[in-house]
Amino acid sequence: MELSVVIVNYRVKYLLEQTLRSVEQAMQGMTGEVIVVDNKSGDDSIAFSRERHPQVTYIENQENVGFARANNQAIMQAKGEFTLILNPDTIITPRCLQEGIAWMRSHLKCGAIGARMMDGNGVFLPESKRSFPSPWVSFCKIFGLSKLFPRSPLFAKYHLRYLSDEEPQCIDILSGAYMLCRTNVLQQLGGFDEDFFMYGEDIDLSYRIVKAGYENWMLPTPMVHYKGESTHKDSMRYVRVFYDAMLIFYRKHFPRFNIIFYPIVKLGVIVRAGMAIAKRLLKRLLPFREKPASEAWPWVIISNQAQLVAQRAGINNYQAQIPATGNYNVLIDDGSHTYAQIVDYIKAHSDGNRLAYHIFAARHGIVISPKMA
Repeated sequence: MELSVVIVNYRVKYLLEQTLRSVEQAMQGMTGEVIVVDNKSGDDSIAFSRERHPQVTYIENQENVGFARANNQAIMQAKGEFTLILNPDTIITPRCLQEGIAWMRSHLKCGAIGARMMDGNGVFLPESKRSFPSPWVSFCKIFGLSKLFPRSPLFAKYHLRYLSDEEPQCIDILSGAYMLCRTNVLQQLGGFDEDFFMYGEDIDLSYRIVKAGYENWMLPTPMVHYKGESTHKDSMRYVRVFYDAMLIFYRKHFPRFNIIFYPIVKLGVIVRAGMAIAKRLLKRLLPFREKPASEAWPWVIISNQAQLVAQRAGINNYQAQIPATGNYNVLIDDGSHTYAQIVDYIKAHSDGNRLAYHIFAARHGIVISPKMA
């Protein structure tokens, strides 16, 4: 078997369905398996998916055991030569798999590969390529130096913004949203460290892959990762959980820095939490600074049967092409386009924040939006 795809689901029914459909298209011509682990979503996610994707193997947990443990349940039974760890709010293409596997077969030292991730509107996600959070790298991130000097090799190592995202790069850390690994390496390392409940697992695993003598690479193959509410950087929950994960990483891999690093991280948590609170207050006090809600923007429908899509989606007025200026909602019909075509279209027509992309799920007659994540 060539490939095992592992997806951990939690309450993203329609996004999971879209991800599974993109995986099916991407795996055509390959031998493989797909394993979905549900962390007690409490909805009908699995029943909904099982009816439409009966060939998938489903593991239904009776409690939310966290990202690491849930992935490990599937990783340890994976039969493919390669294992793809994939988020349920992603869209991949045949190129992602074909180019990733070809790269690993021609680069025997490559232990894992990531892709060029974009958000739902085609904006590059900097977590596609990161450096290990050494004490200096972590200090620069916590206190905003990496943001102040985003292209500096000295201050901006965390997201490696000075490296091109349009060329293959040998990097330190891959994102757990898309991580194509050699199954034997993954299983020998024991998968993810289950001390991490959310955040930090991918950093730790990437670090252990390199310590085992392998390399991590990012290829410029585009894919979409919507990113859910749990990853919103302005939330207090994110600040607390993310920096707690950093402390776990340091206690495990850099114990001699604990005395120095622990108070720095704690100070960083206070600073970042204060910034998050201040940002929320400013949004409430200065609402005129916020851009108009995309719900009010006019629509563009990209489809071979735009009139039918508009009728099913409840859209009264629309255009067939994206105008050169102005804010627009762009609805792409997955009944007229493959997911590879959709990903390429979003990348080619990404235009800052003036375009909000959505996908019309023709099978269900619903509009799938990044806000569902």
